[in-house]
Amino acid sequence: MNRSDFIKVIVGGTVMASLNPFYNWTQDLKEEDVKLPVLFIGHGSPMNGIEDNEFSRSWTKMGSEIPKPKAVLVISAHWLTRGTHITAMNNPKTIHDFGGFPQELFDVQYPAPGNPELALATKSLITSTDVGLDHDWGLDHGTWTVVRHMYPNAEIPVLQLSIDYSKPPQYHYDLAKQLASLRKKGVLIIGSGNMVHNLRMVAWDKLNEPEYGYDWATEMNEIFKAKISDGNHKALINYETLDKAAKLAIPTPDHYYPMLYNLALQDSKDAINFFNDKAVGGSLTMTSVKIG
Repeated sequence: MNRSDFIKVIVGGTVMASLNPFYNWTQDLKEEDVKLPVLFIGHGSPMNGIEDNEFSRSWTKMGSEIPKPKAVLVISAHWLTRGTHITAMNNPKTIHDFGGFPQELFDVQYPAPGNPELALATKSLITSTDVGLDHDWGLDHGTWTVVRHMYPNAEIPVLQLSIDYSKPPQYHYDLAKQLASLRKKGVLIIGSGNMVHNLRMVAWDKLNEPEYGYDWATEMNEIFKAKISDGNHKALINYETLDKAAKLAIPTPDHYYPMLYNLALQDSKDAINFFNDKAVGGSLTMTSVKIG
């Protein structure tokens, strides 16, 4: 190779690297010896965001036990879109996407920064669809009610990735696999929803009764846990064929899809640990999973 060709290769490589968002964001980050875990969190009622209870305490404990992330990326059941989008603003707003709760809950602000560069880097990793860079959404209650307990100082950048609600389960599982490299770059990926979630059938008079679950909710929750433990992701993707109780447990898949994003990031060496494994109000389960 002559000198002029060598210079072209070097300059060309530099230009290409500078145009690669994932390279730009990760070039100064050390490849970690241990990948960050992946979390599926059953977030339940928005009130868990301000209450000191067994669920919120476990989120606080988790935040202190796992390595401190450089950023958090959340797939929340409460950001449903056509197409896939990622928050790309410097300062995402705190969204109070609920009604009928005490003013104290509406007063909460979680001023975690965003990270436009990480948003662009994540967009570059996902090649199966064109990911939109969003500047209007923010952090909904599926995100901030959990993350504010884990990282109360709000110093860690938090981003959200939306759920394209027009797509089937396999689409979400396949898309999530493209995020795998983020685990070794200090990004904590959280899916926030509920394994069993049927609001229409909630026993409101039983909300304060410990671990009250309908038989079908408990049965379906155990089936989900068994398939997760066995690594049978195909069955979980095709959840409607698992059991007749599946249609009661998941009347709509909005709270279930975030779990598929987490399962897609599991590898053969990842341990599985369940926590907050309890039913609430008959037709909801708070069951959560730590992968890795």
